[in-house]
Amino acid sequence: MLAIDGVLCAILASFFLPTYIGTWPFPVSALVAGLVNAALVWAALHWTSSPRTAALPLFTWLLTVAVLTLGGPGDDIVLDGAGIMHYGTLLLITLGTLPPAAVLWRYANG
Repeated sequence: MLAIDGVLCAILASFFLPTYIGTWPFPVSALVAGLVNAALVWAALHWTSSPRTAALPLFTWLLTVAVLTLGGPGDDIVLDGAGIMHYGTLLLITLGTLPPAAVLWRYANG
């Protein structure tokens, strides 16, 4: 179930990535995705002792983001933008993976 939540988190974060506050791009969904992924990995660590199994929500999140970067049937690309939002995908991947990776690293080294 946590892996499915990782997929849902990736879809919602991708669709809300190009949000604006006034005229300024404000990709708050990238930060929220990182926090949600960290919570999913933390919850998975309470259900299993294997870090690989606990990382499953993160892996499904990354796979879903990778699929969303590909073109769809009408050559629609979800993760694309103009100007500064052209780097939104990189920001989403960075902020979406660093917090759960830190949770996993802390568990493995703690």
